[in-house]
Amino acid sequence: MNHRGGVVIKSQRELELMRAAGRVNALALRAAVALVRPGVTTAEIDQAAVEVLRQQGAQPAFLGVPGAYPYPATTTISVNDELVHGIPGKRRLREGDIVSIDCGSIVGGFVGDSALTVGVGKISEPAQHLIDVTRQALFVGIDQMRPGRRTGDVGAAIQAYVEAQGFNVVREYTGHGVGQRMHEDPQVPNYGIPGRGLSLAPGMTIALEPMLMAGSPETRVLADQWTVASADGELTAHFEHTVAVTREGPWVLTTLDPELDGEGPPEYNDYFVGRPQAIREERSMRS
Repeated sequence: MNHRGGVVIKSQRELELMRAAGRVNALALRAAVALVRPGVTTAEIDQAAVEVLRQQGAQPAFLGVPGAYPYPATTTISVNDELVHGIPGKRRLREGDIVSIDCGSIVGGFVGDSALTVGVGKISEPAQHLIDVTRQALFVGIDQMRPGRRTGDVGAAIQAYVEAQGFNVVREYTGHGVGQRMHEDPQVPNYGIPGRGLSLAPGMTIALEPMLMAGSPETRVLADQWTVASADGELTAHFEHTVAVTREGPWVLTTLDPELDGEGPPEYNDYFVGRPQAIREERSMRS
């Protein structure tokens, strides 16, 4: 491990530890998603992730995080207009809701951090479109995670794609470096100017997390002092992967291992196996 301009550069061994944490996080999210249906409480979904972390010998990265009071759960579960940091509890999901699940796992002293948004039962076409655009915005950002590109290139690519689809990216909350701490330098906003910002180098690890708003980009914090929601009450969505910059290109650390774990839910399998690799294979076949 070394530093470059305040950013922690990970060794290959440390990247492998982060990959182990990322795989556990993917398993936890898959278990959580499997429970999503009308009538299930957000606390029950959180418990599914708790059990996976316990079985895998991992520690929860979110539990006890300082704030207005220590964060009280393993996951954050945010529903509909809630963007991030929703506290799991007695709320029961309803047909047509959309729910964002974010989880962090610690293995070998390193953090894996990832999130996705899924529908509850049959959802509206606008809600599905928001989810699809948010997921694709993550892949667009991941494809920029290459040596020599800059954080502004990542944010600008996400912003351009999202705004072309008629949505907005949140300004107050950003992607971030991740490693032995859940939040490290640099911050990576979901907006930016190409050619600006920190130059990416092999060994950097960043949690990319497009957070989209169907309405205005303004947010508000709810009475529980943790949950962040859209200020106008419009739907929101959130996808996240922990990504390493390598000489070969982006390495998505928070995916399942297909040989050990099988696949994710069919409608989200591209997320769980890391679509950027598939994109590169398609490009190489065409060239």
